[in-house]
Amino acid sequence: MANSFATRIFTTLSDLQPNMANLKVIGIVIGKTDVKGFPDRKNIGSERYTFSFTIRDSPAHFVNAASWGNEDYIKSLSDSFRVGDCVIIENPLIQRKEIEREEKFSPATPSNCKLLLSENHSTVKVCSSYEVDTKLLSLIHLPVKESHDYYSLGDIVANGHSLNGRIINVLAAVKSVGEPKYFTTSDRRKGQRCEVRLYDETESSFAMTCWDNESILLAQSWMPRETVIFASDVRINFDKFRNCMTATVISKTIITTNPDTPEANILLNFIRENKETNVLDDEIDSYFKESINLSTIVDVYTVEELKGRALKNEGKADPSYGILYAYISTLNIDDETTKVVRNRCSSCGYIVNEASNMCTTCNKNSLDFKSVFLSFHVLIDLTDHTGTLHSCSLTGSVAEETLGCTFVLSHRARSGLKISVLSCKLADPTEASRNLSGQKHV
Repeated sequence: MANSFATRIFTTLSDLQPNMANLKVIGIVIGKTDVKGFPDRKNIGSERYTFSFTIRDSPAHFVNAASWGNEDYIKSLSDSFRVGDCVIIENPLIQRKEIEREEKFSPATPSNCKLLLSENHSTVKVCSSYEVDTKLLSLIHLPVKESHDYYSLGDIVANGHSLNGRIINVLAAVKSVGEPKYFTTSDRRKGQRCEVRLYDETESSFAMTCWDNESILLAQSWMPRETVIFASDVRINFDKFRNCMTATVISKTIITTNPDTPEANILLNFIRENKETNVLDDEIDSYFKESINLSTIVDVYTVEELKGRALKNEGKADPSYGILYAYISTLNIDDETTKVVRNRCSSCGYIVNEASNMCTTCNKNSLDFKSVFLSFHVLIDLTDHTGTLHSCSLTGSVAEETLGCTFVLSHRARSGLKISVLSCKLADPTEASRNLSGQKHV
């Protein structure tokens, strides 16, 4: 569209009509689903594959596109572009949209049409940003819903069960982005999940879960405490296990990163002004710290080095992360029950007052009550060939893949360190031996 001929050769999305042929449309990809396979009814024993995406060419117009075909074609086409790319689609089939049936699982669009892409007739080309009008590129920062049409996180928590199962819009800042967790279901299907922690002026921590690879890839690009998102059509549920409200990204969801709206700019100013005061507190356990990307932790320390860091950085409370090859020398689970199992606030993660069973951080008055949940709070000693770290926190759910620690200075800890175990597993003997012998970079 940067070229003068662009307006003559492209059909605008607003002009689409069913059964139009030999079209060429251009738009920016604002949403995309994962590739899925289904049994092919015409060829028993084989599968057909499909994925869909949403493109936009103006503030008021965007449409859904879908493609069906064999596995190689569909996966290759899906891998050729991502959310935020500008694409040119040639020879799509234009069909009338069955609104009630299709918008149950797909993003709601203002168009009464949809695009169907076939391997034999349609092509999709990704445009360089240099070829595209900046007005088209700027659409990626425009929400698909009215900028004021959203719930604050505080509203969601306050409404509680009345919102359970509802599909709503959310405007929030990104507090942290977890590393993707991969798993295999009982019927041998591969799956993945990623938890994003959100916050705004009304709530300090709120979980949003991504279950599809496309939304996880998008989430990995977000900068914690610097990114604001407008998530249209996310599902809200009450999580019985956590005893709190959570959000889930679904196939209808379209997420706008750093939306260019007055409401988003106000929130962005808020997170910038409060960036220094919203650091991870040493009282929040690994139940909430699962959002730290463990794969980025590569520095290896000994106990002696950690104690040295504590002395060198005395007075500084910024957290740092590392790997420790050690064994658990003390695991005291015979302590009083009230010390091993603690109540924590489902909103912020702080240990609540045992007498009142209320969070003194979130609950500024008795009318503003937040729910609580039980969490393990065990103190362990970690020992290697250079010494022992006493009273390390082993709290919440401990992952099985990586051994990592958060090092935050604490005057309450005996060594001046507050150690929290983020993940624990048996170390590879060769790798452990190499690191314990000081050959860290071999």
